[in-house]
Amino acid sequence: MSTSPRPGPLDPAIAARLKRSADGLVPAIAQQYDTGEVLMLGWMDDEALHRTLTTGRCTYWSRSRQEYWVKGDTSGHFQHVKSVALDCDADTVLVKVDQVGAACHTGARTCFDDDVLLRAAD
Repeated sequence: MSTSPRPGPLDPAIAARLKRSADGLVPAIAQQYDTGEVLMLGWMDDEALHRTLTTGRCTYWSRSRQEYWVKGDTSGHFQHVKSVALDCDADTVLVKVDQVGAACHTGARTCFDDDVLLRAAD
């Protein structure tokens, strides 16, 4: 069975609600669905969000490479989508996933472990 997205654009009702940056993107936070662990931040345009919603795999827009990438296609560290939600302003997407392997391109479980700026006192 193919994992390519269904033909057609993002649902117009969803597209009308999105508040995009000047370059047409919205930040997408990936969060581990069962633990709440924040894994990474990526960027989506309408097509990336459409692919994420229709394939069950996180698709992002790479600002540096100027192309779509499906998390795990090259690394094997997949993000299987459990739910997708917009924040109250419709300018950020929260994707709850089941992360297989590392989420960060450095090989770390999350992109937010290595540079902690403030830690709560015990």
